[in-house]
Amino acid sequence: MIIDSHTHAWPRWPYQPPVPDDNSRGMAEQLLHEMDKNGVDKAVLICARIERNPDNNDYAAECVTTYPDRLIQFADVDCSWTDTYHTDGAADRLKTTAEKYKLKGYTHYLRGEDNGDWFFSEDGQRFFETTAELKLIASIALGTQHHEPLRKLATQFPTIPFLFHHMAGAKAGEEHPYPKLKEVLTSAEIPNIHIKMSGFAYVSQVSWDYPFSDTHWIVRAIYEHYGPGRLCWGSDYPVVRNFMTYQHSLEAFRTHCTFIPEADKQEILGGTLNRLLTEAGK
Repeated sequence: MIIDSHTHAWPRWPYQPPVPDDNSRGMAEQLLHEMDKNGVDKAVLICARIERNPDNNDYAAECVTTYPDRLIQFADVDCSWTDTYHTDGAADRLKTTAEKYKLKGYTHYLRGEDNGDWFFSEDGQRFFETTAELKLIASIALGTQHHEPLRKLATQFPTIPFLFHHMAGAKAGEEHPYPKLKEVLTSAEIPNIHIKMSGFAYVSQVSWDYPFSDTHWIVRAIYEHYGPGRLCWGSDYPVVRNFMTYQHSLEAFRTHCTFIPEADKQEILGGTLNRLLTEAGK
């Protein structure tokens, strides 16, 4: 089984510059078409209530209702672009959202300037206590500056699976002593931290240079530190179309990361996430 850990679906294209297929490029049916062509069984919809899509949680819920065997919703809860970001009442909003959409996980994008203090505030602690009580997967978009406080948080809440987006902020172009990568690898010491093997174009020094060979030393290091049981492949569709096709996003990992044994690739392509999803939710 192959499960895509990181996709989006929007009825209106949220990014600039405008695209000619504004009302169809981000539709869930486009994603399902690509999944069918490439033998991908299921996908997690990472909700993002960004420009022109304040109703993205509701749209994703409609998609899951229509395609319940193919799509899983991780709702946007107080992400960085929302007015409620790190404001009072976060735990109540999380509980309401989880119950409304019957969630197994949620997504939370952090602001770059955030230093992580909110995690340890009274409101932040209640938020993650609720995450643990509801057995939710916390899908976190972060920079490497967030790793240290998130390690502390993950240690405090060992039953919460933390799933970091896009190789957790590692960059192929950084120079020795590789401070960004060191933060990512240090987080491997915390057993409930997981990483999405997605965003090859974000990690690479050249965003169009498929198969992104300059990222392979990063992928190898993450694999060697985390092992297949804490890694999950993701496409970042449809945003990935800015750099490559859906098939390329799959084969950049499956075909070109030749240093990973086939059995471990199968875990990363779906086994690990299937286990997390099976154990998640009330």
